[in-house]
This record gives sequence, structure tokens and C-alpha cells, in this order.
Amino acid sequence: MSLFFNAETKRFESTLPDSKYNRNVFLDVRPISEEDADPSTADRQAGLQGKAPHAFSNRVGFPPLTPREAFVDHFVSDATAPRVQNMVYESSRPIYLVLRALGVMPYTRLAKGESVFALSSPAMFYCAAFFILLTIYLQFIALSRIEIVRTLEGRFEEAVIAYLFIVNILPILIIPLMWYETRKVASIMNGWADFEIVYRKTAGRELELRLRTKAMVIAVLLPILCSLSVAITHVTMVDFRLLQVIPYCILDTITYMMGGYWYMTCETLSTTAKILADDFQKALRHVGPAAKVSEYRSLWLRLSKLSRDTGFATCYTFTFICLYLFFIITLSIYGLMSQISDGFGVKDIGLAVTAFCSVGLLFYICDEAHYASFNVRTNFQKKLLMVELSWMNTDAQTEINMFLRATEMNPSSINLGGFFDVNRTLFKSLLATMVTYLVVLLQFQISIPDEPSAMLLHNRTTLS
Repeated sequence: MSLFFNAETKRFESTLPDSKYNRNVFLDVRPISEEDADPSTADRQAGLQGKAPHAFSNRVGFPPLTPREAFVDHFVSDATAPRVQNMVYESSRPIYLVLRALGVMPYTRLAKGESVFALSSPAMFYCAAFFILLTIYLQFIALSRIEIVRTLEGRFEEAVIAYLFIVNILPILIIPLMWYETRKVASIMNGWADFEIVYRKTAGRELELRLRTKAMVIAVLLPILCSLSVAITHVTMVDFRLLQVIPYCILDTITYMMGGYWYMTCETLSTTAKILADDFQKALRHVGPAAKVSEYRSLWLRLSKLSRDTGFATCYTFTFICLYLFFIITLSIYGLMSQISDGFGVKDIGLAVTAFCSVGLLFYICDEAHYASFNVRTNFQKKLLMVELSWMNTDAQTEINMFLRATEMNPSSINLGGFFDVNRTLFKSLLATMVTYLVVLLQFQISIPDEPSAMLLHNRTTLS
């Protein structure tokens, strides 16, 4: 709007620019419902004039009539519309299938390519039956382990090692926690599908991640390695029972497959951020890049939101996993260090394998989240700061500055529900806390004399 002085009326009057130069689409508009996927020409005109029942409540701007028309060049009806190809989901699909087979993710894929969570779905019934059978099996094992701990007569470190097998039953809680969060995970899957549609419209090509091979390797090798490590741990123990190994293999596979899910999610964020940064640099080589900068800013905001939602979607599950791994690492390393005076035995091999695998999983959870946050925000900011602004017009320079401001105002760190940020600092803090607990446990062990030494000291005191 501009003001000018009218000499005839002796008043300040305003002029409005032509609406065709101000075609902004606001986020609070209400698009047409997808039931009216093929409106007639009269309905289209009525929709543009705001007279149709499904018209936009916001009269500002000229948005498309349907959500599908916003992102595809040729409009097709629902009857002839092809299924949405979600490249992100297809890349990580093997991991999702393994987790669903283990009763963790009871989501359902619809025919049109969307992911939903429904309590009455066959996937939910299967996961519930799997969880009930596994819980009944674990009850007998837990009672057996508790009886072993109660009748244990030995040193303090042996009791701690015995408690380790009871703690290993705790990953059963991952299953109900993920049931609660599967709805949010399905929402992220659909968010990635929307991101791919916008990316296809902006960049003119599909989002090529090339992560399917990694997902296949993780889905095949990880359960095998988990079962092998559990077998080694139990075989080296004194009270080895073959029937007790099976549920421990399942629980260990669930824990590490959740780590595989986290790895693939963070790797998807990192790869997408790199592709988006490269496409953005190529788009700036063309003349008049102001419109393209605005489109890529919108894409980056979507990616930043997906990065934040990744942590919030599984906040309770991965908070529990981090605490569980911290506890397992502390007990395993303490069991190893307490055997230094007597020399390492066969049972220490299982403790070493457990400690090594748990530290590796915790490191990958923290490192991959740190790497994803770095690529989504910091690396993208570097690309923006390296843009040469001298040859650009004023609009393009303004868009670049707005892009930089958007990266500052929208954090891309992966946060677990507000509890803590998942990054390398978290890994360092957990290790520092673990060292403190190990020192306390070792001091407590030293303060308790061995039974033979105590008896010898008692006899000498009696004789004197």
C-alpha cells in the first residue's frame, strides 16, 4: 500500500497494488476436501470466487483448488491417480518390517501410500499376541533368575553380575512404549511423503537417497549378530540353559533394531540435507533466483520440522533405551574390572561382548543424531554464507537474508521430548557419569573384605 497527496481533494489517499502481483498462499487456508477430486468448470470458477461450499475461508491469494493440484502439473482423479511412491519409506522398509515382525511397530500402509495406526488393525492384533506370549515366557525366566539371586552366596561382584541378567529383561518395555508412539512415527512417514512431493515439484526430479542396501544389511545382519552375542554371553555363564536364550535373543534384537531404525532415520535426514544443499547451489546459478530461494527455504523448513519431530516421535522409547544402555554398560564394565585381581576367566568374555556392543549402540545413537543436526542446519548455513550476493538483485538478497534468519530461528537439533538433546555431548556426559558410578562401586567392593580373609583375621585375633 502507498500513500499520496491528492491536490483536488486535499487529502491523503492510498492505492492498493494489483492483486495479480501479490499471489501469496497463507498457511491457514482451508483447501478443498479430497472427495471433490474432479470438480466441474463451473465449480472451479465458483471456487476461485469464494462461492463454493468448499471454498477457501481466506480470500487473500490464489491457492489451487485441491491439494494435489498444488504439486502436480496434470490433474488426475482419484480413480486414475497412481499410488504415491514414498522413496524414504521404501529405503527403510526392511527395518520397519523386522520391527513389525517383532511386535514393535503396529502401523498399517493404506492403498494410497499413507501410514496409519489403528487399534483394530491386523498388525495391532499380531503385535499384541506376540507381546502376550513373550511376556508369559519372560515371567518364568524372571522368576528363575530372581531365585538364583536370592540363593546366591558369593562375593559382591558375583551378585552384581547375576542382577545383570534380570536387567536384560527390561527391553520388553520397548514394545508398549512404541505402541504409544507408533502414531507419531506414522505421521513422520506421511510428512516425508509430503516433503518428497514438494521436492519433486521444486527440483523437477525424485529424491534419490540410495539407502536401501544399508537397510537390507541392517535388517539381515543385525538380528544374526544380536543372537550370536547373546549366545556367547549365556554359554560362558555357569547356569546356562538353552531355553532361556531364545527370549533374550528377541529382546536384544528389539533393542539393536531400534538402534538400526534410529541410524536409518538420521542417515535419511543427513542425505536429504546434502541433496537439498547441492540442488540449492545449482539453482542459484540461474538468473533471477529470488523465487527459487523462497521455494528452497520452504523445503528447508519442512526438513527442519522433520528433524525435530524425529526426536519427539520416539522420545519415551529412546530415553528408556539410553538409560537402559547406561545401566548395562556400568554393570558390565564393573563385572570386568572386579575380576582383574583374580584374572580374566571364560565368563568375562560375555561381559566384554555385552559392554562393547552396548557402548557401540549408545555411541551410534548419539553420533548419528549429532551428524544429522549438523547437516540440516550448520552445513546448510555454511552454504548460504558462501553465496555471492553482488550479482543478485534486491529481492534475491532479501530472500537469502530471510533464509539465514529462518535457519537461526528454527533449531534442527534432535531433542527427546525436551528431556535432552541427542548429540556427542550426551555421550560424553553419560560416560563421565558412568566413570563416577564405577569408582563408587569399586570403592564399595574394596571396603567389603573377602570371607577367607575375614576368617583368618578372626582366628589370629582369638589366638592372641
